Amino acid sequence: MAENDIAIRARGMSKHFGSLKAVDEVELTVRRSQVYGFLGPNGSGKSTSIRMLCGLLTPTAGEIEVLGLRIPEQAEVLRQHIGYMTQQFSLFTDLTVRENLEFLAAVQNMPARKASVRIDELLSEYHFEGRANQLAGTMSGGQKQRLALAGAVIHKPELLFLDEPTSAVDPESRRDFWEKLFELTDAGTTILVSTHYMDEAERCHRLAILDRGRLVADGSPGELTDNLDGRTLLVETDAQRNAKRALSEVPGVISAAQIGNSLRVLIDAQRASQQSVERALVAQKLDARVAPVSPSLEDVFVAATHQQEARKEADT
Repeated sequence: MAENDIAIRARGMSKHFGSLKAVDEVELTVRRSQVYGFLGPNGSGKSTSIRMLCGLLTPTAGEIEVLGLRIPEQAEVLRQHIGYMTQQFSLFTDLTVRENLEFLAAVQNMPARKASVRIDELLSEYHFEGRANQLAGTMSGGQKQRLALAGAVIHKPELLFLDEPTSAVDPESRRDFWEKLFELTDAGTTILVSTHYMDEAERCHRLAILDRGRLVADGSPGELTDNLDGRTLLVETDAQRNAKRALSEVPGVISAAQIGNSLRVLIDAQRASQQSVERALVAQKLDARVAPVSPSLEDVFVAATHQQEARKEADT
């Protein structure tokens, strides 16, 4: 990968709060003009990582380079080239749509004439025609989200950081929001977005899975699921609860999750197989059909975090 193709590079990025390792030696390489996702539960280190990459938080250790700038040493220069949006939608509810955008343009030191033209563009692009004079506090969650995104890109940043930006909106608004993100990447913007939604993670060009401050998987969604081929099984039975109890005792079965009328079973291929799962069900006199199924990102997440837990136990 050519040096000018890289938007973000982090080596050994760490942040400790006393004895807590919130982020622990994370390695990242993010290409330009892509949507790069951070997937993980609350407390996994997503927000802390983003704040370090933005220059808002000083790392305990490691080297960070964003858009060719050393961070945190050149954080002030970087802020002119990035946008940042959080799940809280940083809007002034007692200001109108236009007034919110005018304020954000002023924060970016945009000349008045240039700001006026840009605001008119955004009102059109983000479907606020006829709503320019509406108070932000009276809008729906999806509308507030679109306005917050418009504000984050008012200065046409090269890089956009989004910290769980869809956690407070409905599925339709989430889908529309992602369409706007792809329009931005098509125009050359690089986007780093954190999420805990699997369907959003599947939309990313590349994905990092974080668990308790560690990066436990990194790759395109297709690469990550391909690595699990042969390790995901579907068990069809009328006795799902009994089957789940039986499989919980089988060495090498990582998880057995009930999905409707079936069980989705994830195995450690070195310790279990389709045959060992079938034998365990037969031993309990359970009528069941077992077949391989294509792995999902949720399977990838469960497998990656299981490996992290196993390594942690081995170290203690």
